[in-house]
Amino acid sequence: MKIMKDKKIKLETATFATGCFWHPEETFSKTPGVIYTRVGYIGGKLKNPTYHQVCSLDTGHVEATEVIFNPEKISYEKLLDVFWNIHNPTTKDKQGSDVGSQYNSAIFFHNDSQKKIALKSRAERQKKIERKIVTMIRKAPKFWPAEEYHQKYYQKNRFS
Repeated sequence: MKIMKDKKIKLETATFATGCFWHPEETFSKTPGVIYTRVGYIGGKLKNPTYHQVCSLDTGHVEATEVIFNPEKISYEKLLDVFWNIHNPTTKDKQGSDVGSQYNSAIFFHNDSQKKIALKSRAERQKKIERKIVTMIRKAPKFWPAEEYHQKYYQKNRFS
């Protein structure tokens, strides 16, 4: 991708788990500075898992949103603000009416800078709420894209 006099944009990746991935994907995709989003599975032991496997087996994966963003337009800190505001980071194995380990809250960092920023962000958020934050922060392993019918689900089904 090129802008102004062949200046190349160095895009970055952020990966967040906030429960069912449909709504977060929609929210992140509408966030200025976000270039592309996709939903999928991350953090588990099974290669190329399916939705059925993640929901019915103990794969260790969580549903997540991969966010490709332009750091010149939006900071990782601002993406973390979105992350904290679109789910409950104090519930384990549950988000809203969805129950299961695939709905855990997690931040998967892609470099040392993201790790540092995520840890600081969690500590700052914890000061603002009484219940203990259970959000896991760990290095991003391989991201497995979800099935096509999950991608841009709200756009396809006119829920937004």
